[in-house]
Amino acid sequence: MSEKMSEKVSKEMSEKVSENTSDKGADGSPNVPDFSLHSELTIGDYFKAQVALDPNQPFIIYPDRQLSWTWEQFDVRTDNLAKGLLALGMKPGDHLGVWARNIPDWLTFMFATAKVGIVLVTMNPAYKSHELDYVLKQSDMAALCIIDAWRDVDYIEIIRQLIPEAKTCERGHLHSEEYPYLKNLIYMGPEKHRGFFTVPELLLLGSHLDDAKLTEARKAFGNNSVVNMQYTSGTTGFPKGVMLTHRNILNNGFYIGENEKLTAQDRVCLPVPFFHCFGCVLGVMAVLTHHATMIIVEEFDPLMVLEAIHKERATAIYGVPTMFIAELNHPLFDQFDLSSLRTGIIAGAAVPPEVTAQVMERMGASELTNCYGLTETSPVFLQTTIDDDDWHKQNTVGRKHAPVEVRIIDPTDGHLCGPGEVGEVCCKGYNVMKGYYKMPDATATAIDEEGFLHSGDLGSFDEDGYYTITGRIKDMIIRGGENIYPLEIENFLLGVPGVLDAQVVGAPDEKYGEIVVAFIRTREGFELTESGLREHALKQMARFKVPKYIFFVDEYPETTSKKVQKFKLRETAAELVAERLAQQDAK
Repeated sequence: MSEKMSEKVSKEMSEKVSENTSDKGADGSPNVPDFSLHSELTIGDYFKAQVALDPNQPFIIYPDRQLSWTWEQFDVRTDNLAKGLLALGMKPGDHLGVWARNIPDWLTFMFATAKVGIVLVTMNPAYKSHELDYVLKQSDMAALCIIDAWRDVDYIEIIRQLIPEAKTCERGHLHSEEYPYLKNLIYMGPEKHRGFFTVPELLLLGSHLDDAKLTEARKAFGNNSVVNMQYTSGTTGFPKGVMLTHRNILNNGFYIGENEKLTAQDRVCLPVPFFHCFGCVLGVMAVLTHHATMIIVEEFDPLMVLEAIHKERATAIYGVPTMFIAELNHPLFDQFDLSSLRTGIIAGAAVPPEVTAQVMERMGASELTNCYGLTETSPVFLQTTIDDDDWHKQNTVGRKHAPVEVRIIDPTDGHLCGPGEVGEVCCKGYNVMKGYYKMPDATATAIDEEGFLHSGDLGSFDEDGYYTITGRIKDMIIRGGENIYPLEIENFLLGVPGVLDAQVVGAPDEKYGEIVVAFIRTREGFELTESGLREHALKQMARFKVPKYIFFVDEYPETTSKKVQKFKLRETAAELVAERLAQQDAK
């Protein structure tokens, strides 16, 4: 952020800080001032200050839709939508869900709800009826915004099945015994559906409501009120609603952008989903706090990402490793001019050093940053900076953000680990979630008595304060008493010519308890064999780390965020190993 802009924003902040820090949130919680943080504003007030800096600068660009909103245009649009929600009878503290891919009105609802204290419940577009039913009930959702369909999911049909009352109840007065809190359904698209409001109708309603209603709503909440609720994947137990505050995600976005050294001249390409923190915090909040411009790819496609960078002269690119692998290996990669790229973020899963190196070299993002965190920590608290050397960018997740504390704790006996010792990564600070919605026991399990959030991930740090993530505690393979970290083996395999991607998991074994299994994707034109890879590995790695079995695959099971679902790979590994052993016994 430029010095001039920083001064203007700071002035706006100083005028608002006393107001916001003296209020209580809609949930009755006090706003705790911490002047070491970048901001104590709500997202709505911060956005207003940023609009004043340069109202006519593009804020949001959708290249495929030929759509662009300036900061001022988006401010007017979100003000009207915010007032439209108030006109429906919604109030600060109510919950509103958005169930859609990265369409423009996803962002409109994100900022409109923040302006009036409504909690945005982000929903995975891959949800089907079972997941939707759970989130509607568990979140006490008062309004649900949807599109018509996504891939094989027909949203309208699912709503009709779960909420048949929507066909007969008057709009705005929905009454459902199954979902007693749900009063409004909103359709985000040009068509009209019975029982649903449309976005244009809400914008029109809002345009006729006095601005005094906005001012009144702003007084009912503060920066320590919940603004965003995201549901964890639920691979263990039921999904949990992570409550994140204005203070959490606004400040986190600022520190993320600082490590990229974003400015108003940056144009950030975002092909990552908004329902996840990668999109709405690392992306949107970092752009907001640095008055940059965001270029949106609605649904990840490597060709569309390359086209967006080329066409819009993006200076930053975000993605998880599998996204970058797809872009780098696209047959038309060399047809695009990516010379505008400078920085960006690679994160969201274990990041192979080789992939980071290729993004820096072949895509030109030489100032790429790597980061680590989890939804419960808003999410980032470890990150490399553009000033770090290439080795640290490619082999670590950097150092801690300034305002947080980080500990590595031995999960077996609880002692604090020193440099080089592997233990559980724990974090304490402004960024730790408010808790899991209506799950106090789960919250108490995740956050210890000293306020440290336990991540469930294993890692270590060196004498210079750089952290390395080894993997999840549950992903660690214990073979005959030896602790094996899959990431180490994956990184080794990625250095083998012909290996495009590698995923390593454990499989049950009668003798050793667990054995190492690798799933390999090969590069086009290479012929690799299981015996050849094992022989190569045995020359350079301890025998107990070398995969006992190697399976070649065309793709991995992935989440909507393009993260590899290792729990599914573990299930597959167990089945394939059992089949292999049965075949051997038959001989």
